[in-house]
Amino acid sequence: MTEYSDLLERLPEDLRELGVGIRPQRLELCLNLLDSRLDSVVFVAEAVHRRHNVSAMLRSAEAFGIHEAHLVTPVFHPSKGAAKGSERWMDIQLHDDTASCIAGLKARGFRVYVADLDEQALSPMELPVDEPVALLFGGELMGVSDVAKDLADGAVCVPMRGVTQSLNVSVAAAVVLHTVCENRRNTAGALGISGESRHAFLERFLHRERRRKAAYRALYEGRDGG
Repeated sequence: MTEYSDLLERLPEDLRELGVGIRPQRLELCLNLLDSRLDSVVFVAEAVHRRHNVSAMLRSAEAFGIHEAHLVTPVFHPSKGAAKGSERWMDIQLHDDTASCIAGLKARGFRVYVADLDEQALSPMELPVDEPVALLFGGELMGVSDVAKDLADGAVCVPMRGVTQSLNVSVAAAVVLHTVCENRRNTAGALGISGESRHAFLERFLHRERRRKAAYRALYEGRDGG
């Protein structure tokens, strides 16, 4: 275990006071996580009305080291059983429409690939990872929207070798995300979340941990008082 004072030193100076009292195991977990995250692969989902599928995809994205997720919806409540708390460890951004979401990502230098059964679709292994990549997934039945297809830089599809020529969207997403993330890790060089994104995430994390600590304290004090 790293010395507690060293952990606090790893926080931005203006957040160190907020970090005092946070369990060192939790603080170290968060800091190490941010140091190992991919900031150059992001997850995008259009059809968020299927909460279970999107929650499962978020869980896969987080497990493979993706930090940033974009959901085309004004509000999102994850399915607890499927997400397993993964949303708490990601930067999730909501968008009113697909076009503005893609435009924002492209302005930041991301190539956008939609998951689609297109004849020209690349396999996950073929997808170029020399630049930041955004992977956009649609719904189980309808797939990605025409807007997404028109604005995307290309398509990606998991090759099928059997009689069953389809996968559940969350399973397909897991296959694509894992392959692209590993390929990007092997070519991107430095990892980690830095700058404003790191600061904002740490601030949210520290406030959340302090609220959780206060809730536990209130719970035990209530039991003692009873």
